[in-house]
Amino acid sequence: MAARNSLSLDHITVTDTTPWRLAQLAAATGCTGICPFLYAMDVLPAMPRYNLVADRAARRATRDALTATGIAVDLVYPFTMAGRTVVADFAPVLEAGAELGAPLANILCYDREPARRTEKLVELAELAAPYGIGLAIEFYPPSQLRTLGQALVEIERIGRADVGVIVDLLHIMRGGDVAASMALLSHPSIRMAQLSDGPAEMPTDRIEWEAGRQRQLPGEGSFDIRAFTAALAPHVPLSVEAPRQSALDAGMSVLERARAAVEATRTCLLQSDDDDAVDRRYPVRTTNHDRTG
Repeated sequence: MAARNSLSLDHITVTDTTPWRLAQLAAATGCTGICPFLYAMDVLPAMPRYNLVADRAARRATRDALTATGIAVDLVYPFTMAGRTVVADFAPVLEAGAELGAPLANILCYDREPARRTEKLVELAELAAPYGIGLAIEFYPPSQLRTLGQALVEIERIGRADVGVIVDLLHIMRGGDVAASMALLSHPSIRMAQLSDGPAEMPTDRIEWEAGRQRQLPGEGSFDIRAFTAALAPHVPLSVEAPRQSALDAGMSVLERARAAVEATRTCLLQSDDDDAVDRRYPVRTTNHDRTG
């Protein structure tokens, strides 16, 4: 794997902060970008109440923080597609994202009707295009696109170059098709990759809790982060997405939690680079004794 010098700080890592503060945290921890929520979500109760779509002052504060820190917006949330979704309602959300320079919108798909789902995704892509924003579908086990393979099939049906996929290592591990997903990680439709860690198994009824509230830092769990990052194309940007409710409850500051997540991620990436360098320098040699057949 080629060395990756850029890293984005995902809002889910530190949900108890605002987008403008997230930019400052990213700069303080050596990140180059952020993936913020444009408005607060009820499913993330630690998140302070704000709305960059409706509140122009908050949007301006975020834009000013980005300018002051040199941090870029790599992805914006939330865009959730359900059966009753009216795609036109996303126009002001896209406008807010475009004002912050976002190149990608994260899309979660809960619509159970495949033809309608594809039709609405095409409609959303057409709505987002004039804003310079592409769609990045996030497969997620509780959604209707549960695996990387399913997301790629959906993207093929959509048939647009401005629609791709985000790969979250946690969702690969919980999606029930790990080997097949890992084999697809070099696919050209992958726009971004998200890193965290976790135990080998998680009860089904705890998957949403884990994803939004309590993950492990890279290197703390059982996930094969080296294999994951090595399989990605070198140009695919990375973000750290590792919420830790336990650390928040223990009184760790938002900066301490952001720094711990970023440092753990960089340590894993450096170890992966070092291991790859050793593999290239000292390749495994096959002797006559080792050969079979």
